[in-house]
Amino acid sequence: MESSKIEVVIVSGLSGAGKTVALRALEDVGYFCIDNLPITLLDPFLSTVESSEDIKKIGIGIDIREKFFLSDAYQIFSVLKSKYHIEILFLEAEKDVMVRRYKETRRPHPMLSLKGSMSIDTAIEEERSFLSSIRDAADRIVDTSNYTPHQLRHLIISTHGNVGVTQGLNISLISFGFKFGAPQDIDLLFDVRFLPNPYFVPDLKPLKGTDGAVSAFVLGRDETREFLKRITALLDFLIPYYVREGKAYLVVGIGCTGGRHRSPAIVEEIADHIKHSHGITVSKIHRDMDL
Repeated sequence: MESSKIEVVIVSGLSGAGKTVALRALEDVGYFCIDNLPITLLDPFLSTVESSEDIKKIGIGIDIREKFFLSDAYQIFSVLKSKYHIEILFLEAEKDVMVRRYKETRRPHPMLSLKGSMSIDTAIEEERSFLSSIRDAADRIVDTSNYTPHQLRHLIISTHGNVGVTQGLNISLISFGFKFGAPQDIDLLFDVRFLPNPYFVPDLKPLKGTDGAVSAFVLGRDETREFLKRITALLDFLIPYYVREGKAYLVVGIGCTGGRHRSPAIVEEIADHIKHSHGITVSKIHRDMDL
């Protein structure tokens, strides 16, 4: 394939899973974004844009409104990938989360305008079926069930805002609480609930893992130092191989019980290590620290 001058991210997924948030995040980091472009017009559009000197990065949103063209999606994407640098990002979420989001926003599901009256549950499953060909072609599938819009925006910016700065490897560290559920789209997961919990120390309970007193309590333990020694050694081993393989994203989850104390403190420490040892500025998401 002749090297293309443009980078293209196609964003698709279930309605309510965060496509609009993702496109706006891409726009914020310099992508020229267009929503709901018919799939059959992708090739002529990209061919026209490629001749421009001003546009280098493009974000394109595709959703269920393109249902009459979706049956050809996999074949169309295969042809496009042979001509352009294309990443297909597919966003989804668990059904109960999707139902809750629609009830909270009171927005009608787009399937209702396409196929008439049906329950939200049925509409979600119908849409999932229609979009299956895009999901099959996706390079990355992100489950947004446990993400707020702000956290999803942060994730998209961290993975697409500095492509090329770290040899293509973008690392995200996510602290979370197991009682709220583990993130769905992580590559490596570590459980730090074995560490002493600052939650049971009255002076530390109201503080966060990013506060100095909590950090000192967590990081000062012998078992924490041993854990950090082992996990950083593992990451030091893996990161060069991930870079060599051409892996674009590495998402590491660090979980404790509530996600407020131990896991944020550990994430901050690991992020500092990666930056100093590998020159990679890590994206940090403390999912549950403010709950």
